Amino acid sequence: MPDTRPDARPDTQLTLALALTIRHDGQGGVADDLDTPAGLTRWVRQHPDGLGRVPEDAWQADAATLAAVRSLRAAVRALFAHAVSPGEPSPADAGRLLPVTEALERLNAAAAAVPTVPVLEWREGGEPMSTDRPATPAGTEPHRLAATLARSAIGFLAGPDRRSLRACHAPRCVRYFLKEHPRQEWCKPSCGNRARVARHHERHRAPQP
Repeated sequence: MPDTRPDARPDTQLTLALALTIRHDGQGGVADDLDTPAGLTRWVRQHPDGLGRVPEDAWQADAATLAAVRSLRAAVRALFAHAVSPGEPSPADAGRLLPVTEALERLNAAAAAVPTVPVLEWREGGEPMSTDRPATPAGTEPHRLAATLARSAIGFLAGPDRRSLRACHAPRCVRYFLKEHPRQEWCKPSCGNRARVARHHERHRAPQP
């Protein structure tokens, strides 16, 4: 099952992808795809559509950019937890979520760090397109990627897809997902299978003396 509905907006797809860089490691723990600048570079190259021209093809993440993106991700996951309440947040965030007010301040500050202006492009034989470009590129490079991601997160959290956001509580899962139909409980079929097996074992476990 995909992470988002086929009709999910680009802001939704990119913001969920950022949140899902925290994932189960397959061995009972949690893995972080953004643990190094190289990990961030790989992740960025996997999402060219959502990031558009930011960053450019030859871009490589550095420590400052990684710190900015990780700081933003912590705010996004705190606001995801707020969005799914009164349901429980992802188990990966238990006991370490930012307060909502701090998460909001961090998200808005990241979005404002690199002001943008609309730029019109009109290629030969194509249709005119408007894209946002940094208005003050000098000195903003460590914050450009985080600002782009922050604006996507704001678009998602203020948009209609937020109401479908859920945390998956299948055994060993730490993902957020968009609920596609009323009876959906898990982010993907394999999580549903694990949850049903765990319930079966719990019901049939021999009583302790």
